[in-house]
Amino acid sequence: MLDCVELMAEKEKYTKHGVHKGMQGWICLDDNSNSTWLVNFPQCGEKDDVAEISVEEEDLKVIPVMNAAINEEIKTQFEDSEKSAKLLSGKPDDLSDDMI
Repeated sequence: MLDCVELMAEKEKYTKHGVHKGMQGWICLDDNSNSTWLVNFPQCGEKDDVAEISVEEEDLKVIPVMNAAINEEIKTQFEDSEKSAKLLSGKPDDLSDDMI
């Protein structure tokens, strides 16, 4: 319990909660269930946590110290790439159909 861990896999079951490979967290409960651990992925300061989800043991690596700033950097990268993908896939949501 309270071990610091890093997520070593990029899987949809994690990304749908905003958790991506490389993010760091801590194990919340002392026991695992079905080879999964409840992991909290925090952000710095008073910001809401990224998520608190069950993660498969094989997808985690124990690390000596957790750095929540890494989670914020990874979160920003994915948010920026999603915005870019939306712009490239056609017209952004906020443009009207009016022609100029």
